[in-house]
Amino acid sequence: MIGISIASVVVLLGVLIFAHEFGHFLMAKRAGVGVLKFSLGFGPRIIGRKIGETEYLLSLIPLGGYVKLLGESPGEELPEEDQKRSFLKQTVWKRIFIVAAGPVFNLLLALAIFTLVNMIGLPVLTTEIGSLQPDSAAIESGMKTGDRIIAMDGKSVTKWDEITEIVTRSKERPLRVTVHRDAVALDITVTPRLMKTRNLFGEEVEAYKIGISPSPHTVIERRNPLSAFGEGIRQTWVISKLTVISIYKLFQGVISPKTLGGPILIAQIAGAQAKEGIVHFLLFMALLSINLAILNLLPIPVLDGGHLLFYGIEMMTGREVNVRWREMAQQVGFVLLILLMIFVFMMDIERLNVKFINDFIRTFTG
Repeated sequence: MIGISIASVVVLLGVLIFAHEFGHFLMAKRAGVGVLKFSLGFGPRIIGRKIGETEYLLSLIPLGGYVKLLGESPGEELPEEDQKRSFLKQTVWKRIFIVAAGPVFNLLLALAIFTLVNMIGLPVLTTEIGSLQPDSAAIESGMKTGDRIIAMDGKSVTKWDEITEIVTRSKERPLRVTVHRDAVALDITVTPRLMKTRNLFGEEVEAYKIGISPSPHTVIERRNPLSAFGEGIRQTWVISKLTVISIYKLFQGVISPKTLGGPILIAQIAGAQAKEGIVHFLLFMALLSINLAILNLLPIPVLDGGHLLFYGIEMMTGREVNVRWREMAQQVGFVLLILLMIFVFMMDIERLNVKFINDFIRTFTG
């Protein structure tokens, strides 16, 4: 299990980092900015090769990567002929596009993955009723466990999500439901009720329900390329929105900081998903790619969002933010980032069970 986890997280992070840094790299090239280094990983160089002016590196620590641009550091002295290719000499719009390209490429990677897995096929819950809540509208209407809903409110349904959407939209309006029971189609009228439930974040909310839960049976749904692309856009948007809401809920205190995970948790989950199959692993990669994009867009110095904040101020004021202020802000941002990394690493250690630790030790001690 440890070997799978390590291999999986290296592949996972490698792809995510490559997509992110390739976005910066490609946009810088298109903007005419010189690219001196393109590195996957930090720290000591493992292998590298220089092609043209760019040195392509694979570095030892696979927890990040970077693109070094010509003239990106304030005060850097350059020959006259290189001034036009310097990053800091570009218009503010070009700098924004170069910096924003990293997160954008992570979103595009997620979109590509979702499109691919929708073409390969994803398991979806059928419309078979697995259980009914006591004293619910479904029981009063005569629904039974094992019924397969084939139509609702005059619309044919083939998967559970369609049922949930129709019930939520109907509110308290009576619904005509057609179920398949013992090879016979039966029409049943059921009226949704406003019930208390918990959302994804554990908050108590009210929603219209009829009191049914799906059976565990699933079918594989495959889509054509155009439909898969459309569904990929929807899934990328939904996960992006949930990620932003989660960050907001974290600051609100609704979500505990202890739920945060670092590289160890990612390795565990990546290994588990890899064992489940390529589709599960790809979906986890898409989820992390969106998280990486959103987190990088936060207006924190050191992150891409911090640079974009400075460029936004520059656009509004007509002049660059003072170099000393930028450097101070980046130092504060760096400290905050290190503290966050330490915290999530501690949370990872706290979550580790003894068996995982023993397996880890055996892997490296034989």
